[in-house]
Amino acid sequence: MTRLRERRRAAARIAAVLVLLGPSITGWAQDAYPSRPVRLIVPFPPGGSTDNLARVVVPRLIPVLQQQVVIDNRGGAASNIGTDMVAKAVPDGYTVGLFDTAFVINPTLYAKLPFDPRRDFRAVMVIATGPSVLVVHPSLGVSTVKALIALAKAKPGALTFASAGAGTAIHLSGEMLKVAAGINLLHVPYKGAGPAITDVVAGQVHMMFAQPGTVLGQVGANRMRAIAMNGEQRWSGMPNVPTFAEAGVAGMETSSIWQVMVPAATPAAVIAVLQSALQKAIAAPEIRDRLAELGYFVVAADPEKSAAIIRGYMEQWGRAVKASGARAD
Repeated sequence: MTRLRERRRAAARIAAVLVLLGPSITGWAQDAYPSRPVRLIVPFPPGGSTDNLARVVVPRLIPVLQQQVVIDNRGGAASNIGTDMVAKAVPDGYTVGLFDTAFVINPTLYAKLPFDPRRDFRAVMVIATGPSVLVVHPSLGVSTVKALIALAKAKPGALTFASAGAGTAIHLSGEMLKVAAGINLLHVPYKGAGPAITDVVAGQVHMMFAQPGTVLGQVGANRMRAIAMNGEQRWSGMPNVPTFAEAGVAGMETSSIWQVMVPAATPAAVIAVLQSALQKAIAAPEIRDRLAELGYFVVAADPEKSAAIIRGYMEQWGRAVKASGARAD
C-alpha cells in the first residue's frame, strides 16, 4: 500500500512538471528555425562585390528557407561597422553576416578592433573565392602592367588608386603592388567599391583593384581598361587579362574570399539549417553559372572546412599586410 501511494505521488509530481513545461514545449515546436525573416548584413554599400554576391544568392535562398531574407547594407570603417553589428547581435540565426576579405585582413591591419574575429564568430559557409583585377582609366594611356609601372616611376606619387576603404582587400592589393613594383601611388579611400568605381570611370581617380564582375561592363564599354589579375589563375570572363605573375610582377598571388558568418553563440542546429539552405541555393545551376560569370570561384564549404579556410586566409593576408607595411590606425 505504501509503495502504491509513493508511485501515485511520483506520477503526480511528473504530471505537474509536464503541465509547467507544456507551453515551452509547444513554443519550441512552433518556433522551428526560421520562423521569421532573416537579416543578412552586408558591411558595404550597394554596388560592390559582396553586395552583388548577396543579390545573386538571396533570391534563391528565400524559397529554400521559406522566409524572407532582407539584405541590410551597413558600410563604413573597412567593413568593421557592419561586422561589429553581427558580432553583437542576438545569436539566434536571425542576424547573419556576409563578409569578404576585409574580415581576414583587419586582425593584422588594425591594432584594435571592437570585436575578436577569431572568438566572436562561427563560420557557416565560405561561399566563394576570386581574383581582383587592376583597372585603369583609359586616359592614362597604358594597357600593360609594365607600362603602368614605367609611368608611375616617371611620376612618383602623381598616380592615384581608389579603394572600397582603408584596409579592404582592394586597398591592400594596391599597397602590395606598390611594394612589389617599387612604385609610389596615392591611395584614395571610399566607403565602398561602388562609389570608387564611379569615380574611376569618371576619371577622378586613375585606377583601382576590383572584383572582375563589378567592372566587366565598364571594361567592355572601354570606360575602364583591365591590365592584370591577382591570384594564381586567369578568369574566364577576361581570358586575355594576365595574372601579375604572367606580367612579370611577383608577390601578387593573394585572392579574395566571401563567407557567411554568425555570432559565436549561435546554436549548431541553426548553423546547420543555414548551411544546408545555402548549399541548396548555390547548387542551382543558374546560380553557379551567374557566380562564375561575375568572377567568383564557388567553394560552398561546410562550417568546419570553412573555418579552416578562413584561418588560412587570415594567415596569408596577415603576411601580406605585414610585408606591405600598411596600417589603418
